Amino acid sequence: MTQTATFHDLEGKSVYITGGGSGIGAALTDGFMAQGAKVAFIGRSDANAFVQEMTLKHGRKPLFLQGDITDTAQLQATIAQAAKMHGDIDVLVSNAANDKRHTIAEVTPDMWDDLLAINLKAYFFAAQAVAAKMQKRGSGAIINFSSISYMMGNGGYAAYTAANGAITAMTRSLARDLGPDGVRCNALAPGWVLTQKQLDKWATPEGLAAHLERQCLKTHLVPQDIVDATLFLASDASRMMTGQCMVVDGGVVTTG
Repeated sequence: MTQTATFHDLEGKSVYITGGGSGIGAALTDGFMAQGAKVAFIGRSDANAFVQEMTLKHGRKPLFLQGDITDTAQLQATIAQAAKMHGDIDVLVSNAANDKRHTIAEVTPDMWDDLLAINLKAYFFAAQAVAAKMQKRGSGAIINFSSISYMMGNGGYAAYTAANGAITAMTRSLARDLGPDGVRCNALAPGWVLTQKQLDKWATPEGLAAHLERQCLKTHLVPQDIVDATLFLASDASRMMTGQCMVVDGGVVTTG
């Protein structure tokens, strides 16, 4: 990872990331650690090899808390554990998601509930777990990952796009509720970021070419592009930004 900016105020901050052991989440863990932050993350899969990699790179280890974000009690317990180890959470990044493709016909009530639990419910209850301490302290940053998929009107994963539209709306409400106590809440909507998962599952040459044609900037997004935006939203560099949905997509959609 190439560090493109230093946010001095993130040094020593307590950061909690969902899904911080793989894909964009792993890049976020690496990026916050490079800023000197104390990072804890939750993930379902074993991330001990990644923890070892980060320890060798940064000279200290992130706190890996294995668990399932759809288990609300477990999610909130890991947040409490991270706060006990690193101090009350200064920055919450809800990144974990499942953009599983599906047809309309194949969605069952259980499948819908499962996808919304991952892609929306966990975002609210993670924010709930950190809100009171942030309010008491008078500061904090909550960053909820959305997606441009719902802005584009994409088909093929209605549960995912529904959740992402709701994340943006929920973030605006959280910003209104928590703002009087100095807590900032923003959404970040990436475009098509070429993680290994995307390359393995969905990135055909034709699909990549078609998407690049829609972008103003003719370069595919990589995880570092999202890390830089997240660090900015976490830092006091964006101290007067709240209730916003920040798009990082190379110029596919427009906002405002």
